[in-house]
Amino acid sequence: MTTAPKHALPKGFIPVMLTPFQENGFVDYNGLRALTEFYLEAGAAGLFANCLSSEMFELSEQERIDVTQTVVDQVAGRVPVVATGTFGGPVLEQAKFVKRIYQTGVQAVIIISGLLADESKTDDVFLANAKELIDLTDDIPLGFYECPVPYKRLINSEVLAELLKSGRVVYHKDTCLDDEEVARRLAAGKDYEFGLYDAYMVNAVSSLKAGAAGLSCIQGNIYPELVVWICNNYNNPGRQEEVTQVQQFFIDTMDVVHAAYPIIAKYSLQKRGFPISLKTRREVGILTEDLKEGMDNLLEQAEKIQDELGIISVFNKYTVK
Repeated sequence: MTTAPKHALPKGFIPVMLTPFQENGFVDYNGLRALTEFYLEAGAAGLFANCLSSEMFELSEQERIDVTQTVVDQVAGRVPVVATGTFGGPVLEQAKFVKRIYQTGVQAVIIISGLLADESKTDDVFLANAKELIDLTDDIPLGFYECPVPYKRLINSEVLAELLKSGRVVYHKDTCLDDEEVARRLAAGKDYEFGLYDAYMVNAVSSLKAGAAGLSCIQGNIYPELVVWICNNYNNPGRQEEVTQVQQFFIDTMDVVHAAYPIIAKYSLQKRGFPISLKTRREVGILTEDLKEGMDNLLEQAEKIQDELGIISVFNKYTVK
């Protein structure tokens, strides 16, 4: 049995964590601790705290630190935690916050690609700024996230190859939605302590079979058991028919899970028995009765699939029979 590289993240499901809020709008830190345990019980291989699903842009600078610290402390070394460390401004200022959030004990700090260069700027400008940030952040392990906010800046395989030469890039939350580009990115990273975690569940199985380290997707906030199951079984020769069924379910439910997100994710957790408020700070639209009905139907389908697969629901402990 080989030993994993020092900074390599484990293979599997790394959820993009929600932030629970109290009805008065304050962060619910006790709820966050419970939610952290929930992800671990579901089989998460690691955790991505302080991300877009966490409503990171709606948190204060201190709340970003406190949320991340709470997760790191609750995990207590059981799995690695990563967290976003850039929120705009000059590269020097971004580097300072990278160092600050790294002190919480995360294994890697995640860089938002769209905050290193304006949308109008070339890849050369982005790459120069990214290299400057790397140079200013000591030996801190880093990751990149092609976040849709403020705009989605894709890091193509050629640019990624240049960043990987630093030996510091260990995580990439991929949103290119392109199987062929994913394969090129994986080829660029094959000689490094690098893991690509796909966010696009339409390509979940194809990305995993191509060599992706795992999945970092919003669906893990709705039916985490199925995301863990696909990570564990995508290449199981005896279960390929079921793998195809689960992959099709991911495809068929894409629209529902993205509607009024993350409110709809919190609604789904409530429906399945987990105690969480629907309160959010982001303006993401209204959770209409039609959306609720759609999610209710989705959850019924997910439960049926899980029963057929013999998956024990992580929600059993929260549900009073």
